[in-house]
Amino acid sequence: MIRLAALDIAGTTVDEGGAVYRVLADVVAGAGRPPSDAAIRRWMGADKREALAALTGRSTPGEVEELHDAFVAALADAYAAAPPRPLPGVPRACAALRAAGVAVVLTTGFDRQVTDPLLAALPGEFTGALDAVVCAEEVGAGRPDPAMVHRAMALTGVDDPAAVLTAGDTVLDVQAGRNARAGRVVAVLTGAQTRAELLAARPTDVVDGVADLPELLTPAARTR
Repeated sequence: MIRLAALDIAGTTVDEGGAVYRVLADVVAGAGRPPSDAAIRRWMGADKREALAALTGRSTPGEVEELHDAFVAALADAYAAAPPRPLPGVPRACAALRAAGVAVVLTTGFDRQVTDPLLAALPGEFTGALDAVVCAEEVGAGRPDPAMVHRAMALTGVDDPAAVLTAGDTVLDVQAGRNARAGRVVAVLTGAQTRAELLAARPTDVVDGVADLPELLTPAARTR
C-alpha cells in the first residue's frame, strides 16, 4: 500500500511554461557555451548547480555560484512575467491522496531561492495539500541520486520504499525513483520529455499527469 507520494515540481505538478530550461540555456550560452537541445534535455530534472557546472565546464564553487545567481535572477524575472500555476487537476489529486492516507511531498532540483517564491505564488488549495518540500541542495545530491526521496521518507515516517510512489516528467525523475527502490515509479507526460524517452528509463507506470495518480492507486488499478 502506498503511503508516500514524492512528486517533482516543474513540469510535473506545476506549469511554469518551460521557463526553467529556457533560462538555463540562456545562462549557459551567456557563459560562452551555447548548449544543444540534447544537452539541455540530459540535465532536465537535475540539481541546477550541477547542471550549470556540467554544461559550462566551470568547476570552481565561485564560478558555479555566480552562474547560479544569474539563473535565479533570470528565472525570477520569467516567473514575474508569466506566473507559474498548478497543472490541471493537481490540487484535487494531492488533496485526494492525502485524504486516502498518502503523504504528499514535493522534490525539486531548485533551491529555496527559487522554490519558496514559486510555491508562495500558487493557490493555497495546492500548497495546503503538501506535507513537505525537499530541495536537492538540502540533501547534498540531485537526481538521479535517491537522496531527496529518502529525505521525503524520513520527514513522513515512511521506512519501506515499497510504500513510496515517485512521479516526475524527466528521465532523471524516473531514475531517482528506481534508485530509491520505490514501489511505484511513475512517469508523467506533462513535461518536456517524450513517452519514448521516459519509457527507456523503465518506469512502472506512465500516465498523462499527476491528476491521474488517485485513480492509479485504486484497488482495481493495482490489480491490472
